Amino acid sequence: MAQLSLRGWARLALRIALLTAAGQACAHADDLKPGDVLDKSNWQKAEKLLPPEILKHYQNGDYANPIVDWDQTKFVWPKDFVEASSKNEGRYGIGENGEVIDKATGKQPAFLFGFPFPKIDPQDAHAAQQILWNFFYRTWYFGTLRVMSQVNLVNAHALERRTDQNVHFLYYDGVPEKERLPNPQNFSLQQLIVVKSPTDLNGTAALSWRYRDPTKRDNVWSFVPALRRVRAVSPANRSDGFLGSDMNQDDGPFFDGKVEDFTWTLKGESEALRFVDPINLNGGGEHHIWMPGAGGWRINWPDLKTLGYMDSNWTGVAWAPISGALAKRPFYIIEGVPKDKYYLFGRLELYVDKETFQGAWNRKFAWSGELLNSFQVMAFIPRADPRPDGAIDYNQGSTMAFQCVENIKRNQATAAGIKSSPTAEFDVRAPLDAQLFDMNSLSRYGK
Repeated sequence: MAQLSLRGWARLALRIALLTAAGQACAHADDLKPGDVLDKSNWQKAEKLLPPEILKHYQNGDYANPIVDWDQTKFVWPKDFVEASSKNEGRYGIGENGEVIDKATGKQPAFLFGFPFPKIDPQDAHAAQQILWNFFYRTWYFGTLRVMSQVNLVNAHALERRTDQNVHFLYYDGVPEKERLPNPQNFSLQQLIVVKSPTDLNGTAALSWRYRDPTKRDNVWSFVPALRRVRAVSPANRSDGFLGSDMNQDDGPFFDGKVEDFTWTLKGESEALRFVDPINLNGGGEHHIWMPGAGGWRINWPDLKTLGYMDSNWTGVAWAPISGALAKRPFYIIEGVPKDKYYLFGRLELYVDKETFQGAWNRKFAWSGELLNSFQVMAFIPRADPRPDGAIDYNQGSTMAFQCVENIKRNQATAAGIKSSPTAEFDVRAPLDAQLFDMNSLSRYGK
């Protein structure tokens, strides 16, 4: 195993060196370099590096962000994840429904850990699905999530409406061995959202079950206080705006739809800029706090003005990521067309990092082809946190979040990921009781 691990790290180091060299060459070519600030005075320099609707914000003075260096040598790769990814090379394929299968058996594996496809061949007919599965297994690796967070509706000039939610994610696949749970129903994940404020929405709750079975649709229920009852919701409704916002349940951290519910195509590869957490990239941020007895980690963030409306001196759009930065990364661009004709969007265009498989831009088009929404997501570098017993957990290293869905036609946006307060819960790898996600108890969490 030690020899395999060394080979895995060597391959990773070589890929990092090649990507870094490529990034440096491109930085010279477009004349944007770390230390510059992209704004309306020099927006042309990013003309081929950003989606058109994002570039327009810099042209109009709506956004302004510094350019920073994404130093891949500082990227913290979880050792167990890298070793597992090396073992997975050549082992898995894509089934007829878009699911991951074990090539030796032709069946879906009972559990999978690491990148299922550590090497992507762009010529492979299933490359797009492979890229998306890598994104999911990278996301699930960081384990359970329990947060008190805002989902805010913002117009071009101000915050219109603030909502506060308690959000819980429980993952059954892709997590480290010590965090795996019994899974008799073959779940992939479960999610529970309970709205705490404002008063007219207090007690509204939404529960989702995602199955590993590629032919089994999501189960989704909601509890509406005015009706005092739990009702089943069509999986197609996951594309509808949550609480009247422009963000939906299939957005999640970047994309949270079921892979098998879409037809995917790899459209190309490109160097592009993306939003990043500059404090995290420079090794900063507060220490994570181990929670004795409960287990898991509480992530504390500095109290920052992260969005434009939080700063009275800001003159751009109210949802602008004023504490974020831009870094150049290599991307796969994949396209997804929903198989359900009642799905709100007719086409998705996803930018997924070729090295880390973190998502950056999720562009959503109408069935007629018109761009409707642009989901903009900030990246972070993981960090290694030692437990009191000396074991190492690899956690999200973010010090802020920018998850923003912009409604192009209405010139408004929905911003998520903002903590309800600087001391609000943001707990990772904390054990969650599976009964929390029981359909029969949904009304107990609602009011």
